[in-house]
This record gives sequence, structure tokens and C-alpha cells, in this order.
Amino acid sequence: MRALNGHWPTLLIAVLVTVLAALPQPLPAQTTGADLPDIGSGANSTMTLNDEYQLGLMVVRGLRDQGLILEDPEVTDYIQTLGSRIVAHIPESEQRYTFFVVREGGINAFALPGGFIGVNYGLITATANESQLASVLAHEIAHVKQRHIARAIQAQGRSTMASAAAMLAAIVIGMATGTPDAMQAGMAIAQGTAMQQQINFTRANEYEADRIGIRFLAAAGFDPNAMPDFFDAIGRRSGIAGINVPELLRTHPVTTNRIAESRDRAAQITATVAPESAAYGFVRERVRVLGAPNGADLRPFYVGLAERSPLNAAQRYGEALARLGAGDRERAASALVELSASQPQSPMLQAALGQALFAAGQTDLARQTLRRALDIAPRNIPLTIRYAEVLLQTDGAKEAHTVLLDLFNNVPPTPEQIRLTALAASSAGDNADAAYYMGEHHITSGDLMNAVKQLELALADPNLSGVQRARFEARMKEVREALAETGRRRNRDAERQQPRS
Repeated sequence: MRALNGHWPTLLIAVLVTVLAALPQPLPAQTTGADLPDIGSGANSTMTLNDEYQLGLMVVRGLRDQGLILEDPEVTDYIQTLGSRIVAHIPESEQRYTFFVVREGGINAFALPGGFIGVNYGLITATANESQLASVLAHEIAHVKQRHIARAIQAQGRSTMASAAAMLAAIVIGMATGTPDAMQAGMAIAQGTAMQQQINFTRANEYEADRIGIRFLAAAGFDPNAMPDFFDAIGRRSGIAGINVPELLRTHPVTTNRIAESRDRAAQITATVAPESAAYGFVRERVRVLGAPNGADLRPFYVGLAERSPLNAAQRYGEALARLGAGDRERAASALVELSASQPQSPMLQAALGQALFAAGQTDLARQTLRRALDIAPRNIPLTIRYAEVLLQTDGAKEAHTVLLDLFNNVPPTPEQIRLTALAASSAGDNADAAYYMGEHHITSGDLMNAVKQLELALADPNLSGVQRARFEARMKEVREALAETGRRRNRDAERQQPRS
């Protein structure tokens, strides 16, 4: 993994440029949806849920384009599943939520307008149990549910979505990385460093997010005491002098009174705590390995753990991934064979075993392992993707295309997963579908101009079936109408901002 620390001022400017470049175009609410909602006017008296979604998506696009989002099927599936479990207990919510992991070792998490919630991988490794991780998500979900960020932006009278997006991009990078200088530089580019303090959550916002988040947490079957426990634990890490305070405590200031109040509130809740999922421990070790800087060898870390006490299954999984990353493929495969035999129902272990076997040159066994695992857990997202990746490298492109389509016709894909589907279609010789999927990839990323170009390529294929042509033309019409509406909105906004004589 490439190391990102030390390059944030330049990187931040690049993110801002990327976000601003996206502004003339509307962004989709969802990849497979029939409608393409447009960006709302900054002059509106209120910010709609759709406006919030578009604004958050702009910032997420900037993060993704700069490689700051951990694009890993196992990690993405887990964090989305965990977050969705909490969201399911929000009454009468029209807001959709998207959870993602950031490639940054600092202890932090943040929420964006539109239900986008990011968690640094360093926060995941800092948690002691799944309830603690869920408590952070519940707190951020509460911020979104109460529309704290949207209200703060609106209170500043942002004249355009551009200024709001630029400001948010700066703040998010600073929050995600714990690099105040980068945040300060970005704020100067956006609209002045004073905005940084004005956008921060108020004390009342934080107490409200705690209060509501604890209710969501308990309703979803997690320990409500996990929220004060986690804040207290990371607060004690910095010591009484406050040295090396985790960024989470800077962006979400925690006082002894606040911890005490959340403890009292948790004690008043009668919760039925469900058993911790088996996936939690494995994901914690997975992000530890995947988040390591380029060239880092984590094998000594696990050796050190083993010297103190025997490794548990999750730690042995992490050690196997560390070996695989260091090129010790045979030992990694051997360890995963033993682990997966003890937990044959674990899709995560089976996926890792398939990858290790393939890396060790045991191609046929890798394919068989992943195929058998999919028979046990049909349409499991990480397993399907790992199987498709092996198929693409072993003359199985048509089957890869088929299994990916079967999966993503039933579950919404991420932009990276759409790109993989386009690659599978191209490798299988289905050029029209490949262009169409790349168009969908651009739509999901908010780049509608390039989506139009890809759809034009798809429609130019002489071998289109009638069904394909109808589908591609309908999508093209939607995209062009959305672009036209954005143009009309820009003109109306420009007219409103003209000085009156």
C-alpha cells in the first residue's frame, strides 16, 4: 500500500480540483435507478435530502479518485452490513446511508451530507469489540439523521454547491488524516480558515448525537455502554496531559461530563446484546494488514503477539495475510487451509484461501475452492468478486461476466465493482456491454460527460441486440436530460446572482 502521510497539502488541492471539476454535472442517487436527480440550487431556502446526497457524493468522489478509500470487497461488505444493521432501526428514515473505510491509520470517523460515513482503518484496529465500532457508526449516523452538517452549511449561506463542496473536501481530508495544516490550507482555498471552526459540530450537536446514537446502538443489539467505553479508552491513551490526542477527540470533543452523561443514559437502556459477529475480528486484522505502508512487513508483529499468547483465529488470519503480502505464498496457503478447515462456513476464510492458492500457483484448486464456497454462500459479494478475479486470469472471462451480472442484478455494486464487471465483459468479447458498464461506472462516480461518451460507444456497436439498444438508448436519454437540467439550473442561479440595477 502506498504511504500517504507527508503529502497532504498537494493532495488536498488535487482533491478540491477534482471535486470542483465535477460540479457542472448532476450525480445519480443510485447506479441502477431509473432517475438521475440533479444538483439542487444553492439559492434554495432549504437543502433537500437529494441536495445533501449530491454534495456528499462530490466529496466521496474526490476521496476515491485520490485513492483514499480502501477498495476491498471484504472490508466494504462488512462495514456496509454493520452500518445497515444500525440504520434498520431508524424510524421513518428516507435517508440512504453509505459506509466506507479510509486508508488512514489515525483514530477518526466522519459523516458527510447525504448519509456518507467514513471510518479510518486506524479506528477499526483501535476498537476492542464490535459494539465499540458500531457505537462510532451509530454516533455518525445520528449526526446525519439530525442533519447537523447540512444545517451548518446552510447557516453559512453557501451561495453555491461549489463552495460547499470545496469547504467540505478540505474539512474531510483534515478530519480523515489528522493533518491540521492540510485542513487549514484547504480552507484558505475554499473560503477562509474561519469556516473551519464554524462548521465544527457544536457541543449540543455532540450530546444529541450521543443520545440518539445510543438508542440506535441498543436497538440494533449492541452494548449501549460501548460508546462511553470507547471514548473513555481512547481518551486515556492520550494521557492526562493531552499529548498525541486522537483526531476523533479533536473533531468530536469529549469531556468527562459527556462520558458520564452517556454512561448514565446507557444504564437506563435495557438492551438484548447479540453475540459479536465472527467477521469483526477478521476484518480488524485485515485492515491492519491492508493499511500497512508500502513495503511494511507485519509478520514480526504477529510473531510478537504469539510470543505473549497463542494467536486466535482472527490473528492467525491476519498473520496469513501478512505472509501473503510479503510473498510467502506457500506458508500463507498452508495456514489458510488449516484455518478454513476449522471454519468451513466462513466466506472470508474461503475467499482468502482461494486467493492464496492462486498466488501459490495452485490454479485449479483455487477455482474449485471458490466455486464450492459460492455454492454454500450464493451471491456472497467478496466470494463472487474473488472468484471472478481468478476466472479473469484463467481464461474464464465469460463465466466471470455471468457471475458478476447475477450478483449485481440483485445487490447494488460499488463503482469499483462496476469497473470489474466492465473488465469482465470486455475480456469476454462483449464490447457493447463493457462500454455500457463503464458508462455506469462514470455515472456512479458523478462523471456524466464521460458516461455519455461510453454510452455512445455502446450504441455504435453493430452487433447490438434489440434489448441492448433499447436499454442503452433509455439510459442515454436519462443522462442527457439530467445534464440539460443542470445547465438550466446553472443559468437560473447565475441570473439570481446578477446585481440588480
